[in-house]
Amino acid sequence: MKPEAVLEKYFGYSNFRGQQDKVIEHVLQGHHALVIMPTGMGKSLCYQVPALLQDGLTVVISPLIALMKDQVDGLVKRGVDAASINSSLGRREREKRYAAVRDGKYRLLYVTPERFRKPEFVDIIASRRIDLLAVDEAHCISEWGHDFRPDYTRLGEFRKLLASPPTVALTATATPEVQQDIVRQLGLQAGEMRLFHEGINRPNLHLEVADVWGEDEKLEHIVRICKQHNRNGIVYFSLIKTLNGFSELLRKAKIPHLRYHGDLERDQRKSVQTRFMQENDTLVLATNAFGMGIDKENIRFVVHAETPGSMESYYQEIGRAGRDGRDSTCALLYDEQDLLIQMEFIKWSNPDAEFYERVYQILSNAGDTINSHDMEWLKEQLHYKNRRDYRTETVLSMLDRYGVTEGELEKKNLRLLTDLPAQLQDQDFLDAKLERQQKKLYSLVQYTKCDGDRKAFIHQYFGLPYPG
Repeated sequence: MKPEAVLEKYFGYSNFRGQQDKVIEHVLQGHHALVIMPTGMGKSLCYQVPALLQDGLTVVISPLIALMKDQVDGLVKRGVDAASINSSLGRREREKRYAAVRDGKYRLLYVTPERFRKPEFVDIIASRRIDLLAVDEAHCISEWGHDFRPDYTRLGEFRKLLASPPTVALTATATPEVQQDIVRQLGLQAGEMRLFHEGINRPNLHLEVADVWGEDEKLEHIVRICKQHNRNGIVYFSLIKTLNGFSELLRKAKIPHLRYHGDLERDQRKSVQTRFMQENDTLVLATNAFGMGIDKENIRFVVHAETPGSMESYYQEIGRAGRDGRDSTCALLYDEQDLLIQMEFIKWSNPDAEFYERVYQILSNAGDTINSHDMEWLKEQLHYKNRRDYRTETVLSMLDRYGVTEGELEKKNLRLLTDLPAQLQDQDFLDAKLERQQKKLYSLVQYTKCDGDRKAFIHQYFGLPYPG
């Protein structure tokens, strides 16, 4: 069967888009590829189609359990033998899938990089012939990227465990530094991995930046854009509190809308997403948690009501507009006061080495009794009362990412596994991480002040020639 036949049989498309066919041909010839494609351009087909044309197993490494669930559910509906193995599974189901892998089942297997910490998984996966390794959200490999995950730095080691199969790394955004880091972290040389860059030029997206002061001016812009485009779009907020405030203002203005944020129950979030995907002329107010699995072609506008934290996240979010090729508005409402929010986010997401040590010692000293306590108790031991200080949450998240702990304090199953890693005790390393995030925010501010072509600014940031 040829790639075009697989595309039509399983995915219902008659033609490939952009460079998809070139990537697929390159991978099927046994070569490595770094694929950079805007959100919605179909990056996943670049490994899903080859997986269905080969006899062995394709292993897909993805950072997010919810994202892999969406992809696997979609593949299974299309008749593809695919599965995921992650921490959301109960023991019985996990062992059942392990057995299926050992017995030669599945064409695609989705896992998080943390799964390679499990010796039983390593033993089982080593027994299979791996035809292709796909690394989704590959920017997570790089400390220069916008969502660094420590286990991604072990991908070179994972590749060797899998007998060094052809590898395709995929992401929507990557600066030149991140591109180089991806290749290096995979244990490859620059010439071994061909770059397929789809570019970031979207002629149908009209970029606007409006200098505003206060919620009244923001509301005026949001209402105007909503009416101009029949409410068919997304308004992004940084804070749930601000989102809820604007929800009330829009309700008074008689503009129907949905809300999506992390304080909603999972079923509520799923319901909102389903309604947005299925209904026309639907407005949703959302935090940046909204976007995964959003593949609606006719989104007519994306408004950032508060300043995002980086060019990467901004570009990824505006990329959800106008996937049908029709004119769409991407408006950023810039209020200098909003910078304080992002500066506070940066502060709370970058605890110093002393704070990491203090949290680690409290967990260590508590021993088996730690799960008889909660987050408030832990914060009390750290002697601070600021409710908006989220350094403790950051530390627990980073300890989990580095494999120092497993489980969650809220679920009463937190367990300390190993010592505090050297990086989290290295103040120079932590200072460099802080500085990188500050520079990303500064680049976003420069973008808002740009008097010239904003698309040219974005191309320059990502190290790409601008077609004009």
